Amino acid sequence: MAETELTKHDFTESAEPLRLFAEWLADAEKSELNDSNAVALATVDQDGLPNVRMVLLKGFDEKGFVFYTNLESAKGTELLASMKAAMCFHWKSLRRQVRIRGPVEVVSAEEADAYYASRPRGSRIGAWASKQSRPLESRFALEKAVAEFTAHHAIGEIPRPGHWSGFRLMPQEMEFWHDRPFRLHDRMRFEARDGGWEKTRLYP
Repeated sequence: MAETELTKHDFTESAEPLRLFAEWLADAEKSELNDSNAVALATVDQDGLPNVRMVLLKGFDEKGFVFYTNLESAKGTELLASMKAAMCFHWKSLRRQVRIRGPVEVVSAEEADAYYASRPRGSRIGAWASKQSRPLESRFALEKAVAEFTAHHAIGEIPRPGHWSGFRLMPQEMEFWHDRPFRLHDRMRFEARDGGWEKTRLYP
């Protein structure tokens, strides 16, 4: 799809980054082959060494950007220790990138319960069976754990594990990047200021 069909206006004229993000994500849903909501999530460990991995964005609004994980995983423990994170969306088909950073909070139990209940049954079993990020002696050990939890929850609802929940990244800064010829790209940074957004155009 041509850029002129996807871009309804010059994004550098936008005054509100969440509305602009919604438009770009909608474009990505039409053009990306897989997981248009995939995002690189960066955290730091107790020594300040960065970690980055792909997660799936499960919702966003004026309060922030939500994803879910095992709280005892590497990212879970690092997020709980620092309560800060950064995200980077890259939509190759559109030649666009969005970077977001800010503090995080744990979502409410009601939010986590609602999303957990919407997951496929196998994924809910997996949340119980996987000791995410910890050493695994063999594939068979994982399959055995899945079989045991499947038998335990053979009928009825599967409750959400206490170690499984979500985080909300509350953006203090959002940067939008769009490819242009000769590496003369367009970059716009939005910074949260006094209940609004301050916009700055950046050199590519």
